[in-house]
Amino acid sequence: MPTLHWIGKDKVQNHHLDVPLHILEKQYNFPQGSEEDKSPTVKLIKGDNLLALKALIPQYEGKIKCIYIDPPYNTGNEGWVYNDAVNDPKIKRWLGQVVGKEAEDLSRHDKWLCMMYPRLKLLHKLLAEDGVIFVSIDDNEQAHLKLAMDEIFGRNEFIGTIIWKSRQNKDNRNINRLSNDHEYVLAFGGALKGEARSSDSYTNPDNDERGPWASANLVGLLDEKQRPNLHFDLINPATGINYGRPKMGWRNDPKTMDRLIKENLILWPSYPEGRPRRKKFLNELSESSNGFSSVIEEKIFTRDGTIAIQELFGERSFEFPKPPSLVELLIEQVAGQEDIILDSFAGSGTTAHAVLNLNKKDGGNRQCILVEMEDYVESITAERVKRVMVGYGEGTKTVEGTGGSFAFSELGPRLFHPDGNLNEEVPLEEIHRYVWWSETRSALSSSVRVPTNRTDDVYFLGLHQETAYYFYYEKEAVTTLDEAFLSQIRHKASQYVIYADELMLSQNGLRQLGIAFKKIPRDIHLI
Repeated sequence: MPTLHWIGKDKVQNHHLDVPLHILEKQYNFPQGSEEDKSPTVKLIKGDNLLALKALIPQYEGKIKCIYIDPPYNTGNEGWVYNDAVNDPKIKRWLGQVVGKEAEDLSRHDKWLCMMYPRLKLLHKLLAEDGVIFVSIDDNEQAHLKLAMDEIFGRNEFIGTIIWKSRQNKDNRNINRLSNDHEYVLAFGGALKGEARSSDSYTNPDNDERGPWASANLVGLLDEKQRPNLHFDLINPATGINYGRPKMGWRNDPKTMDRLIKENLILWPSYPEGRPRRKKFLNELSESSNGFSSVIEEKIFTRDGTIAIQELFGERSFEFPKPPSLVELLIEQVAGQEDIILDSFAGSGTTAHAVLNLNKKDGGNRQCILVEMEDYVESITAERVKRVMVGYGEGTKTVEGTGGSFAFSELGPRLFHPDGNLNEEVPLEEIHRYVWWSETRSALSSSVRVPTNRTDDVYFLGLHQETAYYFYYEKEAVTTLDEAFLSQIRHKASQYVIYADELMLSQNGLRQLGIAFKKIPRDIHLI
């Protein structure tokens, strides 16, 4: 398989493994009074999306059904609100740290790939096994992106390239006189749902007892050299009219055609020059949907995204946002009413707008996670989500709110220090959540904890598949797994996993009791 090489690739190929794990700190909920809402419709995280994606792994690894991202197109235009030349000071600083001195010699394409590669790696970890990732892009980086995603997601996971006619009117400013009227959406992952079949063309004018039918083509697709058995004279046995043999033959061989004639499935023209057709019954359709076209034919344009922003804010406060209808169209191809959608290049918040619209339309309970690092995250991204939820506009242009709840978070401190030790400033609850996930790959919740007043509950994490997990940790003291600690344990389990600082029991004793000892922090699994 062809692979892509660029300056700095060796530094970023596995960089996602070195990205520090941060916790997420909730700042507020919207609307007020929804503080107890554990599953808000929209979660917006302010911060570098590389760090934020790593922070999402413990809770969402393999759980995101649909990812839509609209990364910088790398056009070289630095005048946009969303800097599209990958020269943002934060990105340049990161490139210097990760790539090193070579970063000074990178072309803008090298920089773009260095920026995208580790982010795509983490997105791959978050995507569900049957999920789909959509990535909007244009000609500047489409070819590079396709090869990079082939490496990360797998060539066999490539669904296809969707072409979106984004420009309504031709652009005559281009010096080569070619108006670039389209963009691309690369799709990787599972299958799409397709478009619902229309039954409008199926009728029953002759009251056929087999039900509604439509006229289907009988002319073949292969010449006589390719399929000689499909080239024969077709004669109506009732009238004797010979319809000859089309240049490309027929769709069925003589034996099958005889069966269709006997079953009265052929529609015969009254003149020899006509082309017989067959009855195709509605109940013959094996699937309820057609394929989703690789060309988006709906009249959805970039200007529709700009109009949406103007209606929300009363001014053009964000350049070239994607139209919500485009993202809705893509999400509907993948996500069900209870699924999670992620956008780690949130921009103005179009993806959240699309998810809220879909939930309102069909009563769904989809959840949306957004990540945005730019300064406009509160004034534009968060504000847009709030206005869509409660409604906006005036007079005849009033748009009813979609409802829903919203949580705003920021990146908190690192869970581990660079030396691998636990950050003792992190709330113990966050440490518990991470250790539980690292052991069970599931979220820690009250359902896994056995509610009692026993003394061992202070260190008890929960039960999972007949295993009891303990995290014997004190911020100000060294903990030791010894006979005294074992005497406190009351939870019955087939085996035990116990974390502590030190061990004062023999390996033989641990085996007899079914205990696996893990040393803090050495044996905590790092991602």
